[in-house]
Parts: sequence; C-alpha cells; structure tokens
Amino acid sequence: MKNVLILFGGCSPEYNVSLQSAAGVIRSMDREKFTPVLVGISEEGDWYHFSGSIDSIADGSWQADKSCAPAALTPSRGERYLLVFEGEQVKKIPVDTVFPVLHGQNGEDGTVQGLCELKGIPVVGCGMLSSALCMDKDRAHKLAKLADVTVPRSFLLQQGFCPEEALNHADSLGYPLFVKPVKAGSSYGVAKVSKRENLLPAVGAAFSYDDEVIVEEAVPGFEVGCAVMGNRELVTGEIDEVELADGFFDFTEKYNLITSKIHVPARIPPEKSRKIKETAKTIYRALDCRGFARVDLFLTPSGEIVFNEVNTIPGFTAHSRFPSMMEAAGMPLKEVVTKAIELAVES
Repeated sequence: MKNVLILFGGCSPEYNVSLQSAAGVIRSMDREKFTPVLVGISEEGDWYHFSGSIDSIADGSWQADKSCAPAALTPSRGERYLLVFEGEQVKKIPVDTVFPVLHGQNGEDGTVQGLCELKGIPVVGCGMLSSALCMDKDRAHKLAKLADVTVPRSFLLQQGFCPEEALNHADSLGYPLFVKPVKAGSSYGVAKVSKRENLLPAVGAAFSYDDEVIVEEAVPGFEVGCAVMGNRELVTGEIDEVELADGFFDFTEKYNLITSKIHVPARIPPEKSRKIKETAKTIYRALDCRGFARVDLFLTPSGEIVFNEVNTIPGFTAHSRFPSMMEAAGMPLKEVVTKAIELAVES
C-alpha cells in the first residue's frame, strides 16, 4: 500500500477547476493499492492537511473543515514525509509519491514539480522541465517546430513592446488573430481579434495574466485532442473533436459546453486519427513529457495537423476530455489514475 499525497486548490485562477479534478481523482483511486493523503492549498498559497469529506473539496468548503492543519513537506531530501502541525505536536505522514492535481500557474508550470524533485519524491505526471515548457506556449511551439510539427505563425510581445511594430506584425499575419498570455491555462486572457483597432486592448488584457503575450494566426478547421500516457512506451486514447457553434473554446465553453460539443471518438477518417496520434506522441516526446498529458491540435479543412498546446495536468472529472478519451480506448478513470501513479513510481 502506497501513500499518495494529492495536492489540490492552489493560488491560481483555476483554483475551482482543481477542486473538481481532485475530487474525481480521489474518488477513482484504488484503495486496495493506494492511500490518499490530502493536502489543500489555499488561494493564498497556504498548505493544509485535510481529512474531511470529498464533497467538501468539490463544493469548495474544505478549508472550513475542522480537520485542516498546517502542513509542509519535510526539509530533508533523505526523508519522504508530510509534516502536519497539530498544536504543539508535529505528525509525520510517509509519502511515496505526490500527485499534483493543480491547474495553471503555481501548479502546472513546474513549480510544484521542482519542489518534489528537490525533495527526491516521485511526482505523478510531467516533471519540472516538461511542465514549465508546456505551460509556455511560445517556447513549446518552437520545440515542436524543431521536431517537424506544424505550428501556427505567431509573434511574441513582452512588457514595453512597441505598439506600432505589434500592429505591423499583426497585419502581416492577417486577421482574425488570437491573443494569448504565454503562460496561462483554461483560455484565461485569450481573445479572438478580428479588427486592427481591437488588437492592443486585447494585448493589454492578456498582460494582466502574464508578462509575455503571444499573437497567433487563427488556424482554420477545428480542434482535436489526444490523450497520451507513458514514459518510454506510449499509449493514446481515442481522438476527440471539439465542435463549436460559434466563437472559440474559451473558459466558459470548456467547462459548461453551452454552444459546443465534444465528440469521442472524433468524426474523422481512421487514417487521419492515426496520424494525429503519431503527431501527439512526437510532441509529447519533444517536450519531454512523462506520465500523462493531453495534446491539443487543429485539423484544417485541407487535412493539415497543427499543434495548439499541451495540458500536462488535464481535467480529471468523469466528464473531462482526458478521461473520456481514455475511456473510449478501453481504460476507465480508475485504471487511468492507477496507471498514472504506477508510472510515477516506475520513473
């Protein structure tokens, strides 16, 4: 029986999404193999050991539970313990691996993964390097391009950029364009810009999420996703397809599906599905991913496959895209969670 420390919450705009994913992971853990050790991270960044109900995680009330006690990983690299501070007493809970169910900044960006690696504790999913790279849309695209993967044309803006140069670059790409914070998840700060006069306001809004902004051409076609699992030998789920009635796949659509639908498997020819899976594996390896990740791409009307982004900690609710793709390939969520943990211990 292994103790799996599950981190949830976090000081990120995606705090509430993390709570839903964590509840899904905890409910799906095989209790004959693993014992969950729960640590909630408040929106201020404080760590608390939590032994209350899963429902209170899902509904966001976990922090009010009487079981909450300040916690931290042991400072010694040679010891794998969670230290729980209960009044004047300090309880030590052994930790075999850490499963960060954290989305976006301060969780999916390599920070927590680096902490675990520093402590010598195996981490479920991608490590520090791949997490940081995948969070960075600009540098992820550059590495994917070196692996002969097609990426959208784009340009990078940093604080203090020249507005006129940005407008000229945008004119050369052609409208519509997408403006995105370089390091943010769940489409926070992303805007579709159809007119020149709307570019700079969109860039300003994106800078509120990150200190770098990427401006990309709008790729025609539709978005497809590929769930990938593994360290050396890789397996994939079925390809899914995002059908949009209007606009783009923003935060509201990702979590509410108001006008969009997710088709699993995607309504595409088998040969094209196979090619997307191979492209996803190429990207996964190029970015040094481990454990699992969801690779998002575009399929154009001409059949071209274009890289969009990699989510190193995708949603883990029963209705999230990653589990749905794996389920369609014959691996239910309980098996996915077990495999993810086993891959961490293996690596």
